[in-house]
Amino acid sequence: MITFEGYEDIIEKVYDHRQDHVLAFWETLDDAGRRELLDDLSEVDFGGLEALYRQARAETPAARDYAPADYIPLPEGDAIPAVFTEARREGAERIKSGKAAAFVVAGGQGTRLGYDGPKGIFPVGAVSNKSLFQIHAEKVLRACRKYCVAIPWLVMTSRANHQATVDFLEEKLFFGLDRDDVIVFPQNMIPSLDLQGRLILEGPSRLFRNPDGHGGSLTALRSSGALEKLSRRGIDTISYFQVDNPLVKIIDPVFIGFHFIKKAHVSSKGLLKAYPGEKLGMFVRFDDGTTGVVEYSDMPAALQEKTDPDGRLTFRMGSIAIHLFDVDFIASITGETGVTLPYHVARKKIQSYSGDGAKEIEGYKFEKFVFDALPLTEKNVILETRREEEFAPVKNRDGVDSVDTSRRLMSELYQRWLRDRGITVPDMVETVEISPLLADEAEDLASDITVPARERVYLE
Repeated sequence: MITFEGYEDIIEKVYDHRQDHVLAFWETLDDAGRRELLDDLSEVDFGGLEALYRQARAETPAARDYAPADYIPLPEGDAIPAVFTEARREGAERIKSGKAAAFVVAGGQGTRLGYDGPKGIFPVGAVSNKSLFQIHAEKVLRACRKYCVAIPWLVMTSRANHQATVDFLEEKLFFGLDRDDVIVFPQNMIPSLDLQGRLILEGPSRLFRNPDGHGGSLTALRSSGALEKLSRRGIDTISYFQVDNPLVKIIDPVFIGFHFIKKAHVSSKGLLKAYPGEKLGMFVRFDDGTTGVVEYSDMPAALQEKTDPDGRLTFRMGSIAIHLFDVDFIASITGETGVTLPYHVARKKIQSYSGDGAKEIEGYKFEKFVFDALPLTEKNVILETRREEEFAPVKNRDGVDSVDTSRRLMSELYQRWLRDRGITVPDMVETVEISPLLADEAEDLASDITVPARERVYLE
């Protein structure tokens, strides 16, 4: 057995759990390398990983029965129902009283967009060339000014992009937000296992670990200390969204109002599916009465295509990763209660380090899905939203959900805002971008704004 002062307990665990193969290059490492490896091993939950390996090797659990989930539909026509008016009023009061925070999951890289760096730095503004981070930050800043309150902005990064994200936000002076109101923290990592249940090396002194999924964002809120900071400030609601959707309404009084009125622990926004095979997870009601999401790949085609007597899809409300979470609820599922999000197992190719260098092997990766929080409470709200108003993800370089489609959707929305306010848009205008600092909804626009007669217009 190897020895290293101060690490006796973890070394003993490594041998007790028969994972000492990770020490194969011990004699080639200097003290810094040995310490790095032992620090990695100190973060391993050996018992938990053994349970996950048993889960990976077990037979696929039986599918659960489910029906379509209930949701709050959008109003039809121009009249605003009283319940929506009340939700807006209640939500605005909650925001003004300092009860809300914004939380963006931003651990991805821009590789699929042909961009070398954090996805949040990718320029998406159709005229301004603003980054995703700037658009989101300015939406939060607009809400701060609109409701006369400080709203914390939480940014979850990954090990791959944390420092680059911090450097970028600091360089940009957090886009006008108070430094104390911006909380940046990395996502937690979890080791992968080979098909024999053994830890995998990324290098002679490092374990191979992967991010623990977007569901791990809730655990990271606690482990980073962010949840405690929010609780001390009296914040009870977190608005969760993903960095690649520049149309998201981050601080939405109507959404927050329904969440509060219904006393929900988790609330979600959803879209009507455009067609049966659209790649959206479906909101469902499980046979035990809880609400959840079934991924599109797990729903049989017959159910995806099933229709009601009126010809509408039976399973039609899709998840777009926009949620509200109750702070106390997050604390309850990330503490010591034993109630927590489950891990999902994926068998994938993994780059493993051996004496001959890196080689590709098959192994198991583990991750959590944020929507698995829904079945942990019966207090849920699903609110329908319009695709053209709140969903323009930037996922691909070309084609569907690309930067071009996102910019087009944003421009079309801003032009509708102008027309709704009775503002003339000259015929020659092709692209319009409105700064979030000017407006985050049509009602914020002054009716006397003049739109210049040119192809590309930026209003700020």
